[in-house]
Amino acid sequence: MTIAAKGKGAPVKTAPLLRYRLDLKASPYLYIAPFFALFAVFGIFPLAYTAWVSTHEWSLLSDERVFVGFGNYETLLTDPYFWNALGNTLSILLLATVPQLFAALFLAHLLTTRLRGQTFWRMGMLLPNVASVVAVAVIFSTMFGRDFGLINWVLESLGAGRIDWQTGKASSHVAIAVMIAWKWTGYNALIYLAAMQAVPREVYEAAHLDGASRLQQLFSVTVPMIRPTIVFTVIVSTIYGLQIFAEPQLFGGGGTNGITGGASRQFQTLTLYLYEHGFNRGFQFGYASAVAWTMFAVIVIVALLNYVFIRRIRSS
Repeated sequence: MTIAAKGKGAPVKTAPLLRYRLDLKASPYLYIAPFFALFAVFGIFPLAYTAWVSTHEWSLLSDERVFVGFGNYETLLTDPYFWNALGNTLSILLLATVPQLFAALFLAHLLTTRLRGQTFWRMGMLLPNVASVVAVAVIFSTMFGRDFGLINWVLESLGAGRIDWQTGKASSHVAIAVMIAWKWTGYNALIYLAAMQAVPREVYEAAHLDGASRLQQLFSVTVPMIRPTIVFTVIVSTIYGLQIFAEPQLFGGGGTNGITGGASRQFQTLTLYLYEHGFNRGFQFGYASAVAWTMFAVIVIVALLNYVFIRRIRSS
């Protein structure tokens, strides 16, 4: 079937034209459909199902599924151990993230200079991130050992006493934060380095002509130019820091009755609190699901606060 073209010229076939328009409009959605299909199966459905489980008294040791509504959430918010875990998580997050991002910024700034073997140093930045988190946790747990740890040996050599890193609350938070910072500093440094290389060289040349030192160029030129990247790393590091599990889990053993995060829960994080109730103490999947959704809400709130805070700094 054809239609006459306006004015002079050959007739235009209707069917190929319709197929072309359909392909132009529908093909982009077909290309991205597999991702959204997989996300619906492995992302949205587990979230919705977890929300449904959180409204029930749900245990793998029993076939009964009693609907309790928001009862699990009420119990959660009145549990002092939950607030202890939340405080521990935020403490470790701050101790690990703030020094980590500042160190990554300075390392990236150093890598922009003309160094011999730049490729070697840049690859070295990524090696800690490639290492297994289990291996990192085991090695650092040994280094922070009370009796034969390398850190205590150095402290004794300097005239200081030994520290029982696992027993103390502050000391355990510092030790776990060091593990996290060591693993992710190089990764963030490479992200900053990529952003710094996109800054026009003319800006640095103008700052140099104005008499700015390299340190002044870092804070007056580089940081303002890569603020979107800094926002990204802050938000991603915050999300990761609120979900830490392997580092505190492998750092020290728990107490009796399935307690996680130390004998007195001195470094129990939200994920360890969830793990304790979901797997160590009666397989309380309903309560653990409520913890998971509460963690999700905390992560969203903290990420939004970070975004708003950094955006205000950027606008000022």
